[in-house]
Amino acid sequence: MTGYGKKLALILALVLALAFSGGAAFAKDDKVRFVYVGWTCVTTKTDVATAILKSLGYDAQALLVSVPIAYEAMSSNEADVFLGNWMPSMKTIADAYFERGTVVQYTPIMPGAKYTLAVPTYAWEGGLKHFDDIAGFGDKLGWKIYGIEEGNDGNEIIQAMIDADMHDLGRFELVPSSEPAMLGQVQSFARNEQWIVFLGWSPHSMNENIDMKYLDGSTAETFGENDGTAVVYTNIRAGFDTEQPNVARFLKNYRVPVEMINQIMVTLHDNPGMKPIEAAAAWLKKNPELYRAWLDGVTTTDGRPALPVWEKALADM
Repeated sequence: MTGYGKKLALILALVLALAFSGGAAFAKDDKVRFVYVGWTCVTTKTDVATAILKSLGYDAQALLVSVPIAYEAMSSNEADVFLGNWMPSMKTIADAYFERGTVVQYTPIMPGAKYTLAVPTYAWEGGLKHFDDIAGFGDKLGWKIYGIEEGNDGNEIIQAMIDADMHDLGRFELVPSSEPAMLGQVQSFARNEQWIVFLGWSPHSMNENIDMKYLDGSTAETFGENDGTAVVYTNIRAGFDTEQPNVARFLKNYRVPVEMINQIMVTLHDNPGMKPIEAAAAWLKKNPELYRAWLDGVTTTDGRPALPVWEKALADM
């Protein structure tokens, strides 16, 4: 991170402190401060976790930030939990905090995810199947690769590939955007069978709503050796698990399957205006075995078993 970037991170971390605590430097015993990024899967996991903890008596709050600010906030004790550590793609951002010991890669929350470059199926069938194929179709692609928000780890990987001329990508331009805008661009191109390379991932409704293929060719230096297959981890600030052992037990139990998020995202896509927590609550009512495992050994803030309290709250949602 540049000197300017570090200063910006510190300023934004201070803003987080004010937003979370009204100026208090440290969290109260019942406060749990989540940070999240604006990806639907991370938003959904965070919304569910905060809803559960609120039902148990915690003052659970969540703030939308960028990936770098999420780590700076946890490192400087302005946030406690981040449920969106995609690995290995976030190594360039997260590893420095893990090595410093200020942020802990606490537990896997979602194995079997995917995060790498993708194309519409018609482009794949036309010969664009591997990172090495991209440059050969540069004219058809407009010499552009479409990413998501500024500062995102996936964007940084793409830009590093371009800067190093990996796979002959030196002529390409990274086009950053928001998740919805990027996917809107992909769908617009797909309607006319225009070629496009974009940052894709699973879980996400894009896998149901876009006829798409993931490219081969990822390495340890890019999106991981297994063609972008990823594990998503829960991260916490150092010391949070000893300060909040009951919440820590919940976070250890909190495993979210890819299939759950995919199905929730399809529901959201089919019901414009529905909130992620509403779609998630509907899914959980049909799949109680999952949240029962999440709450094994967990209590409310006043020591009662968590499960019946959450089930009452869920029934009212």
